[in-house]
Amino acid sequence: MLERTKVQNPFYNADHEAFRDMMRRFVTREIEPYAHEWDEAGEFPRALYAKASEIGLLGLGFPEEYGGVPADQFMKIVASQELARAGAGGVSSSLMSHTIGSPPIARAARPEIKARVLPEVLSGKKISALAITEPSGGSDVANLRTKARRDGDHYVVSGEKTFITSGMRADYLTVAVRTGGEGAGGVSLLLIDGDTPGLSRTKLKKMGWWASDTATLHFDECRVPVENLLGEEGQGFKLIMHNFNSERMGMAASCTAYARVCVEEAIAYAKERQTFGKPISQHQVIRHKLVDMAQKVAVSQAMLEMLAWRLGQGESPVAEICMMKNQATQTMAFCASEAVQIFGGAGFMRGIKVERIYREVKVNAIGGGTEEIMKDLASRQMGL
Repeated sequence: MLERTKVQNPFYNADHEAFRDMMRRFVTREIEPYAHEWDEAGEFPRALYAKASEIGLLGLGFPEEYGGVPADQFMKIVASQELARAGAGGVSSSLMSHTIGSPPIARAARPEIKARVLPEVLSGKKISALAITEPSGGSDVANLRTKARRDGDHYVVSGEKTFITSGMRADYLTVAVRTGGEGAGGVSLLLIDGDTPGLSRTKLKKMGWWASDTATLHFDECRVPVENLLGEEGQGFKLIMHNFNSERMGMAASCTAYARVCVEEAIAYAKERQTFGKPISQHQVIRHKLVDMAQKVAVSQAMLEMLAWRLGQGESPVAEICMMKNQATQTMAFCASEAVQIFGGAGFMRGIKVERIYREVKVNAIGGGTEEIMKDLASRQMGL
């Protein structure tokens, strides 16, 4: 019912639809049958990265010279939304953690660093993660405390990062550090190898995203070569902010798709489940719930695609991207809650998509910038 009609949407061409078909086959074959098992295990096989690389998923939007694949905003939306069909946010978040960990490398690393790191990541041989959030504060990036002091040809890094996606398994960590004074101007980005002496990791248990390894990272006088600096000293905050726009669009695409999955699962269940001698889909209160859910998904998808088009025209609609992230996460929250309600007791049982998605609502409303921060940033962009 909610499947797009290919001939009616001008934003997607034959290449997008061919990639969508390939992604759907990949998710149906390689992720969906194992989603519950991996969630219960708290991880998924590392071999999945190589399989994702084979279909071009890991390389989307990265330079071709390092194994990347040309991709516009709509190709990225297709990737995010097809991955979401498995209803397994933990798998998607860790499998795609390089989409936030590696863009600063591609954008600002020295040529020899790019040539060494990016092909390994994009081929699925190595895992890349981004480490910004600290125990002392999440969205307040300008006031991070992890320090990197210069000592000859190295930086010596001390501090902690937490809630880091792929934190336990990452081979490369893109880490925000303070190389200068207070505020945004003192922030830099360093690429730190996962086997650096002095780096230790603590696995975290979470409400959702169980299949995604999440960690607190401890840096105890870690020596990092100066050539691992991304860009110039003091440019880290700008690189991080540039990264956030892409991350938020990706999250908005995924959240909208998770909401759609909830609608589709709830419709299928409502047609099958019977009460008082008829399917619950024939009760007006259930039909109205489903219409409300479908309406919110349609609005979110339309807003997402219009923003993707504007980005493709060279615009930088920061305020609208912030609003889009909130629109999508709120749509996901509404649809997940209503879907579980429609499923009733069955929706409270582990092993079904709507239950997993319901547990994963809050991480999306918090990660990549909280709803509150999004509103504040949008208001400032509006001149308020």
